[in-house]
Amino acid sequence: MDGVRAKLSAMMFLQYFIWGAWYVTMGTWLDTALRFDGAQIGHAYGTTALAAMISPFFVGMVADRFFATEKILAVLHLAGAVLMYFASTQETFGAFYPLLLGYTLCYMPTLALTNAISFHNMADPAREFPRVRVLGTIGWIAAGLLIGRLGIEPTATPLQIAAGASVLMALYCLTLPHTPPKSVGQKVSARDILGLDALALLKDRSFAVFIIGSFLLCIPLQFYYAFTNLFLNEIGMPEPASKMTIGQMSEIGFMLVMPVLLVRLGVKKMMLIGMAAWAARYVLFAYGDAGSLVWMLYIGIALHGICYDFFFVTGQIYVDQRADLRIRAAAQGFIAFVTLGVGMYIGAWASGLVVAAYELTGGGHGWTEIWLVPAAGAALVLVLFALFFRPQTRRAETAAAAGRL
Repeated sequence: MDGVRAKLSAMMFLQYFIWGAWYVTMGTWLDTALRFDGAQIGHAYGTTALAAMISPFFVGMVADRFFATEKILAVLHLAGAVLMYFASTQETFGAFYPLLLGYTLCYMPTLALTNAISFHNMADPAREFPRVRVLGTIGWIAAGLLIGRLGIEPTATPLQIAAGASVLMALYCLTLPHTPPKSVGQKVSARDILGLDALALLKDRSFAVFIIGSFLLCIPLQFYYAFTNLFLNEIGMPEPASKMTIGQMSEIGFMLVMPVLLVRLGVKKMMLIGMAAWAARYVLFAYGDAGSLVWMLYIGIALHGICYDFFFVTGQIYVDQRADLRIRAAAQGFIAFVTLGVGMYIGAWASGLVVAAYELTGGGHGWTEIWLVPAAGAALVLVLFALFFRPQTRRAETAAAAGRL
């Protein structure tokens, strides 16, 4: 089993190294080298959200029914390598966008498939999976450190590194344990894939508030993912991609203390702290600089652990609490579709429009004004959540869910 776990850990490292290699710095390259405007950069980042909405259909309708998981992973990563390489050679938005969309349509299903192959080959997934999945975060950190150290953020090279790593991943997938499709012969509907059976939970007002609040918060969230690296490059911070890995390091740290905090604070307070951290992060970005106020930027980046863990992970635990066993998987699929899919797509579009609106005539952007927009958005959602979210928290269930982290 240790040999299998080592293989799965290496798989996770490569899986997230690929994503971390291109995703963090793409906006900087698109702005500085290709001169795409903010709206176009926003649309480029929206491709992952579009793919997140479409990929469940591919996984549920095709991958889970007809192909061994390790083989379809290899095919998707190899196809993604080709598409990413050609995307890195384009100079116009019209040529670049469809290639990037094609790439994300190949990549995003592999997130669920790598999880599936891990669960299938573990005797005790609740205990073993976190130890394997953490290698994915380490892979993302390694990519950021490499890109930052090489100083290649405003170039197409990070995309080409991702393409090369995708080829390596494709070959490596062929060495993974054989994992047959899990839904052979089963009838699967779009309702099952989108988790629409979970709509019954919306009769609970607090759950409906949770869904609406999570959706709304994902709109200001996308400002960080799409434009932080461009911002740090423009204001002159050295090796921004490397500095941004502080966020993933803090994510690991806060994940370790979450079980204790979740039991003591409960779901609502945890999520409110997460939302407050998002608003605080953007205020710190708005008024920080690469000189005497650089500490504000470091704190803003380091808040990522609270921003991500306290919001997304706590939200997943709340869904796990509210949904009975019969619809639990459907409920998780539904919240992922609403937040990582629809919410992040609208956020990419909106953030692009805001950044485009504050482009300066002589070059650069009015970052103070830009960052105050998502800060205000996150603060507004925080207030609405505080007023209307009344979860029926059961301490025993919270403790049990926290123990599974």
